[in-house]
Amino acid sequence: MTTDMRQRWPAEQVWQDVYPLLPDFSVEILPEVDSSNSELMRRARAGRTDPVLLVAEHQTAARGRLGREWRTTPGDSLTFSLGLPLAPRDWSGLSLVAGVAIAEALHPDLGLKWPNDLWWQDRKMGGILVETAGSGATGAVRYVVVGLGLNIVTPAVTAGLRTPPAGLRQLTPGITATEALGAIVPSLVRALLDFAQEGFAPWQARFDARDVLRGRAVVLSDGRQGMAASVDAGGVLRLQTEAGWEAVHSAEVSVRPAASA
Repeated sequence: MTTDMRQRWPAEQVWQDVYPLLPDFSVEILPEVDSSNSELMRRARAGRTDPVLLVAEHQTAARGRLGREWRTTPGDSLTFSLGLPLAPRDWSGLSLVAGVAIAEALHPDLGLKWPNDLWWQDRKMGGILVETAGSGATGAVRYVVVGLGLNIVTPAVTAGLRTPPAGLRQLTPGITATEALGAIVPSLVRALLDFAQEGFAPWQARFDARDVLRGRAVVLSDGRQGMAASVDAGGVLRLQTEAGWEAVHSAEVSVRPAASA
């Protein structure tokens, strides 16, 4: 890490905030990487599973859920990945807990679109990508990587985007990527550690309070339509369709509000 990077990014302060929770925690700032999530997953598969925050000023192959591209612009966006070992009894709802922690750290009006997007006024401000490496056995320790791509400034180029974008400065004028990082990371670490002990159920009401889909007509990527209800205690989306209630899991569909909503 260069001296300039130390001055611009609050690496020392973030480390001081998180160290009491994760004694082996470290912070790395990279000028460029293909994908911060990919980098930490590569490390995990090579046996490096220490808790670390990897901040990328620029990502050449940033990606979101289902392999979608995430565009990044240095200074106009914040991209990082947080990796740490966890062993919760139930992994259900992890991405929702991460979303709640990030939204609560940033602004009261920031909403959550199930399962992993930050929304404001039906525009996408950011996305969360959660990946794990390790044993799939119940109760086993796995290395969790939580990646965030957050627009600080509203992107000027919107061609090809599935959802109109928003930027955090529309809610908090003048905020910088470094300030957002300092606000998010301690909250996110505490949330993940709480999740490992308590699961998603204690977070359900907090997600409901920011759920932008609840009570709205939605269309699933497989063509099904229905009314989105609140998520259940496992973080599964409940959908009322003509055929009755259906459970929608994050790996199955991409949910978008219906045009008539």
